[in-house]
Amino acid sequence: MKKLCSLVMALLVLLAVLPGLNETRAAPLRVGALKGPTAMGLVKLMEDARDSTAYAFTLAASPDALVPALARGELDLACLPVNLAAILYANTQGALRVVNINTLGVLCIVERGESVHQTADLAGRTVYASGKASTPEYVLSHLLTQAGLEDVTVEWKAEHAEALAALLNDPAGLAMLPQPFVTVAQTRNPDIRIALDLNAEWEALGAGTLITGVTVARAELIDAQPERLAAFLADHEASAAFVSQNIPEAARLIGGFDIINEQVAQKALPYCGITFISGEDMVQRLQAFYQMLFEQNPASTGGALPDDAFYYRP
Repeated sequence: MKKLCSLVMALLVLLAVLPGLNETRAAPLRVGALKGPTAMGLVKLMEDARDSTAYAFTLAASPDALVPALARGELDLACLPVNLAAILYANTQGALRVVNINTLGVLCIVERGESVHQTADLAGRTVYASGKASTPEYVLSHLLTQAGLEDVTVEWKAEHAEALAALLNDPAGLAMLPQPFVTVAQTRNPDIRIALDLNAEWEALGAGTLITGVTVARAELIDAQPERLAAFLADHEASAAFVSQNIPEAARLIGGFDIINEQVAQKALPYCGITFISGEDMVQRLQAFYQMLFEQNPASTGGALPDDAFYYRP
C-alpha cells in the first residue's frame, strides 16, 4: 500500500511538472527582422509557421525598433546590419553571437540624371541616405575616403523610405538606397537609374564581398537550446533558398506580409543579395569585413574587433 501511495504521489508530481515543461517547449522562438532583404529571405519560413507555435516574428522598418527588444530579452534572434551585430556584441559583453550572413551587397547610389558614373563624380554633391552609424555609413565613408573626397554632404534620414521621399522631391538629388528600395524608386519614377553599384565599387578596391546583413542569436539560447537554434538555421536556409528559386511565389508572400508591394518584390528579388552563409565560410568573410571596417573607424565595430567567441560554429 505504501508503495502504491508512493507511486501515486510520484505520478501527481510528474503531472504537475509536465505542463510547465510543455509550455517551455511550446514557447516560440522570437525572431526580429528588418523590412527589406532580411525579412524577404524569411517569408517562406514565416508562411510555414503561421499555424505553428515554433516561431513568432517581429518586422521593423529600422534597427532602432529591434535593438531595444533584443536588449530586453524580448527577441531570441534578430537580423541586423553587419556592423551593428559587432557593436552589440561589444556592448553586451558577449551576450549575442552571429550565426549567419543573410544579405550581401545591396547598396546603390541612384539619381534621375546622368551626372554620376564613378565615385569621383560625387564630389560636391549631397546624398540622401539612411543607416547612420551602421553599415551604409561606414561603407560610403570608406569609398569616399579611398576616392579622396572630403566635400560630399550626406543628409541622413531615419528610414530608407524617407531617403527615397527626399530623392523624389529633389530633381537633382542623389540617394544611397539598398534593394528593394532602389526598385521602389524606379517604379515611382522611371527616370531614376542606378548610378553606382556600391558592391562593385567595394570589390574594385580589393575589399572582398560587401556584407550588409547578419543574424544574431542570444548566447543564452545557443548554450541552453542548441537544437532549437539548429532547427531555425535549417529553416532559415531552406527559406532563403526557396525565395531565391521561386521568385513569383516569394513575391506574393512578401506582399502578403506587407514588406513591400508584390510587383515591386518580383522585380527586386534577383538583386536583393539574399543568401545563407554559416560556419567557417561565414567566419572568414566576416573577419575580413570587420577588419576593413575597423581600420577605417574602430567605432564601426564597437571599438574592437570581435573575438572568436562571437562567431557561432555548428
